[in-house]
Amino acid sequence: MMIQTNDRDRRAVGIWLLFMAFTVFVMVVVGGATRLTESGLSIVDWRPVTGVLPPIGDEAWQAEFAKYQTSPEFKLKNYHMSIDDFKGIFYWEWAHRLLGRLIGLFFFVPMVWFWAKGRVPEGYKPRLAVLFILGGLQGLLGWYMVKSGLVDEPAVSHYRLTAHLSLALLIFAALFWTALSLLRPTAEGGPKLLKRLSHVFALTLVLQIVMGALVAGLKAGHIFNTWPLMGDSFMPEGLTTMEPVWRNFVDNAVTTQFDHRIGAYILSVLVIGIVLAARNATPAVRRAAAFLVATVVMQMTLGIVMLLLEVPVSWGTAHQGGGAVVLAATLYLMHLLRGRPV
Repeated sequence: MMIQTNDRDRRAVGIWLLFMAFTVFVMVVVGGATRLTESGLSIVDWRPVTGVLPPIGDEAWQAEFAKYQTSPEFKLKNYHMSIDDFKGIFYWEWAHRLLGRLIGLFFFVPMVWFWAKGRVPEGYKPRLAVLFILGGLQGLLGWYMVKSGLVDEPAVSHYRLTAHLSLALLIFAALFWTALSLLRPTAEGGPKLLKRLSHVFALTLVLQIVMGALVAGLKAGHIFNTWPLMGDSFMPEGLTTMEPVWRNFVDNAVTTQFDHRIGAYILSVLVIGIVLAARNATPAVRRAAAFLVATVVMQMTLGIVMLLLEVPVSWGTAHQGGGAVVLAATLYLMHLLRGRPV
């Protein structure tokens, strides 16, 4: 069972935080769709309050379209676009920003209410405050990312995109872990080897998520749309063409795709080790380990199909959401194992 505690306040706050984690998950999925539909640069200004509503009426739409026509994306790429075409990409970005505002509202109002009623469990007020601040920083980081694509080139900085997605998943992880801590105060524990493997898996997963964000930012998924080989070989040419060499790991589309593939293989080996190490653990831990295996298989399948199909919006969006699901499964297993090793 996800919920163990009978404490009224821990249950209420924990369930609310689980809901908030789910809304952030939805935000990650919508963000992936916004990126893949190339809608992220359709709104060229940031209006946290007045931007809640989309343009209403022809005059307002013409004014919004005129602002977009001043952007590098329109001038260099979408100069043929009609206002009806513009509405299609505008609504994706507007929905993404609106969801961000709603998440802030859904967090702030209940937090104030729980705080005022004295229902925040002891020791959790600082955590809630930090989570709220991180949410605000994520909004600022999102606009900082968009600004990078409004200057000269119609593409956002892949560094800023990576930071934006990474912070979103950090917030998701913090919400989910805090909710688990409230709802499941008693740890299961597990074999020492299993705990170590889960930590190595989590660290590798973090690196894999960061690499996946770089792949997305560099549009590296649109090259070498073959598997298991990259073109005609396992290690393609062009892995170390940049100088200094370290730049290849963050700026070279060929290298980032190769590294992302290798990361998936490493995670697959680690998760097999986790299942084997969990054989003598409690039933709850064994189920969590089995679920983690299922999420890794699902995510690898999504990634391979997405690559072979040359990154369609549907499969690309599912793959981005799948990363968050694997992260949640990892955190759940680690939370069960956080007690003393046996």
